[in-house]
Amino acid sequence: MTSIINPVIRGFNPDASMIRVGEDYYLATSTFEWFPGVQIHHSKDLAHWRPLTRPLSRVSQLDLLGAPSSGGIWAPALTYDQGTYYLMITDVKSRKGVFKDLHNYLLTATDIMGPWSEPIYLNSSGFDPYLFHDDDGRKWLLNMKWDFRKGKDRFAGVVMQEYSPEEERLVGPVRTIATGTDIGVSEGPNMFKRDGWYYLLLAEGGTGWNHAATLARSRRIEGPYEYDPEYPLITTVNDPDYPLQKAGHAAIVETQNGEWYMSFICARTLPGRRLCPLGRETGMQKLEWTEDGWLRIAGGGRLPQLEVEIPDLPLHPFPSLPETDHFEASELGIQYHTLRVPADEEWLSLTERPGYLRMRGRESLYSWFRQSMVARRLEHFVCEVETCVEFEPEHFNQMAGLTLYYDDRDHFYLRVSHDEAIGKHVALTLSDQGNYDEPEGAVVSAEGWNRVYLRANIEYDAIQFSCSPDGINWIYVGSLQDLGQLADEYEGKLGFTGTFIGLCAQDLSGTKLHADFDYLRYTGRE
Repeated sequence: MTSIINPVIRGFNPDASMIRVGEDYYLATSTFEWFPGVQIHHSKDLAHWRPLTRPLSRVSQLDLLGAPSSGGIWAPALTYDQGTYYLMITDVKSRKGVFKDLHNYLLTATDIMGPWSEPIYLNSSGFDPYLFHDDDGRKWLLNMKWDFRKGKDRFAGVVMQEYSPEEERLVGPVRTIATGTDIGVSEGPNMFKRDGWYYLLLAEGGTGWNHAATLARSRRIEGPYEYDPEYPLITTVNDPDYPLQKAGHAAIVETQNGEWYMSFICARTLPGRRLCPLGRETGMQKLEWTEDGWLRIAGGGRLPQLEVEIPDLPLHPFPSLPETDHFEASELGIQYHTLRVPADEEWLSLTERPGYLRMRGRESLYSWFRQSMVARRLEHFVCEVETCVEFEPEHFNQMAGLTLYYDDRDHFYLRVSHDEAIGKHVALTLSDQGNYDEPEGAVVSAEGWNRVYLRANIEYDAIQFSCSPDGINWIYVGSLQDLGQLADEYEGKLGFTGTFIGLCAQDLSGTKLHADFDYLRYTGRE
């Protein structure tokens, strides 16, 4: 590899918060309603990244039961000081109308792999908290302030308050230190210090097509802050056809060799359509300092580059995950999340039948509570997904299979079930903006099939589902479906996640009939 290829971390991985500790780089991304909470990635060269750990792995740290879709963990902020890692999180409990019911917490660890502490509650005034460690030893919490009142700017500026590690609470006055530029919607504060200047990096314009990142500075931490006269630092707002869209919400690091790089949000659109079903991804950009102390994208302009000059560091690739997971380990792989609830023995086992993922059916795909789902991110526009399930349903309330899932309102489900008239069968169901449907003709009899193979072939916005009794002879289930439905922007919905590939089971009668999945194969091509 001679350059960094963007997006550097593909699939739903937004709001990257990046730090360097010695020769290691860590990057935390949002996970919203998916458990465990916060995904931390690791690199040694800024070009190759691997998922490393998820620190919020206990319900005592993160209880997502009943969390709304696109609620839960927003924009974590990872920092490091004097041998301790600090992780700020926002846990969003409700986002109805003008209100945001949310709470900001701090967790700490002396090792990036944990154990991480129990959360320390700090405030609820707004989201995107960031903990800055000043060189005089004082610590300051920054977060955007939310104002729900009619006629007010709901993004009411960035506030700052001192944090006392001894008392484990915020102390002293709350100060508004920035209200942003005329771009508006200022959030995602990030701060660093250089040559006596406090630099404040803000996300602006919202997380959609108008997204941007803007830099400001002050000699005093409380301000006043002056904005870069050539703001924003990065944006794609004026280039709607550029391959990387939604550039903004950034974090900046200096390498051990004195080079400067920035992580940022970006998104890829379906060809010819303003839809991003893979979700918001993470890009990497090299920066350069001007003589008067401002940062610019190396090479000029404000657009994120598709290929970026690699830093002067030894290349350090990581082994790729195998295409096929045969579920031979005793725990789920790092690529998987569960939906709102941890993977516990109440509903999931990798040991009861070695070499199989056993799931007990629980609530429907519309539930915000106890679903039985194991899922990984969709990372490619052209790919094939395949699984094999052994499942013997006795009635229509028992289902298991393969889902392409954005949230409870928008998903596709290729499932095995039972019907009084046709017996055991494979059928495609879907939910479009919360409207359940069973497409006409999308049913295949599976009577006598001991094993049911399920497949989804994706080619940009076209999805073709199919099934097989032997993994050799395949039968289409229904017509082509639209991957664009699983995008944040579909029909104007306000979501923040991306498409997941899920294995799931439901038993709406409450008897918890189990399904055994033999493997999950994911072959990404483009």
